[in-house]
Amino acid sequence: MEKRTLGQGLVVSEQGLGCMGMSAFYGQGDDTESIATIHRALELGITFLDTAEMYGRGVNEELVGRAIKGRRDEFVVATKFIGAFSDRRPDGRPEYIRTAIEGSLQRLGTDHVDLYYQHRVDPQTPIEETVGAMAELVAAGKVRHLGLSEASAETIRRAHAVHPIAALQSEYSLWTRDPEGAILDTLRELGIGLVAYSPLGRGFLAGRFTSPDELDDGDFRKNHPRFTGENLARNMKLAEHVKALAESKGATPAQVAIAWVLSRGDDVVPIPGTRRRTYLEQNAAASEIELTTQELTELDTIGEAAGDRYSDMSTVNR
Repeated sequence: MEKRTLGQGLVVSEQGLGCMGMSAFYGQGDDTESIATIHRALELGITFLDTAEMYGRGVNEELVGRAIKGRRDEFVVATKFIGAFSDRRPDGRPEYIRTAIEGSLQRLGTDHVDLYYQHRVDPQTPIEETVGAMAELVAAGKVRHLGLSEASAETIRRAHAVHPIAALQSEYSLWTRDPEGAILDTLRELGIGLVAYSPLGRGFLAGRFTSPDELDDGDFRKNHPRFTGENLARNMKLAEHVKALAESKGATPAQVAIAWVLSRGDDVVPIPGTRRRTYLEQNAAASEIELTTQELTELDTIGEAAGDRYSDMSTVNR
């Protein structure tokens, strides 16, 4: 697995591993298999792990902590703080951040995190105050690099003026192009990397399900705007285009979708999530897929997904 450099010299594997689904949102997990998946990721050269305090209310951080125990220095660990998100109120107050990092460090079983994100921008707290408090954690050695998630170009500029931002995490895939334009232009002007979550369209572009009826109870995708009604029918056609191209290359749809994200630039790092070693191995092989100019052009014409990315879009791109 090759390496890529985000902002501020933060070097990570060119693919990361999104750990959210191991503990939250996608139905019942399997801790034993999830930990084995993280260990297998290391064997494959995928060392960039992504978690958050929100995932299972700390449970996912604890799982990641168990998986990296004794091998902490071999991983680049990223986590995020958000606060009282159950009330749809991201908390960017300095006093909360100082408390949040202590909880994350304890659950992860480490004395520092490599990349610490604000999970969602708090509209009630100036970003300058939030990033100022995050910068204190860098000075204290508890955090190595700072990040934002789902922030607007203006917010990124204001944050970066307080302390250098290494990465923005945003949803980015064949059917979600939101970062393109002002956000990506701003990131590249300031030397900030893009960490692309949900590069597989929450599994849909990978062909891992074709109807929400196939999903486990407790899986939030059952009621996702993109997987219901007319949106589902429209999005099935997009997924079929990816599948057809993949078949022509002897690849899986997931590999083509990840290869497309990798093709967006050396400052873009996809973090496909999985809790199974078999899918991890398939995803990792996407780094060997080369898309021709014609194939990239074909993929660029399939269009974006029908339906919002979330049922409530008020907390993204602030």
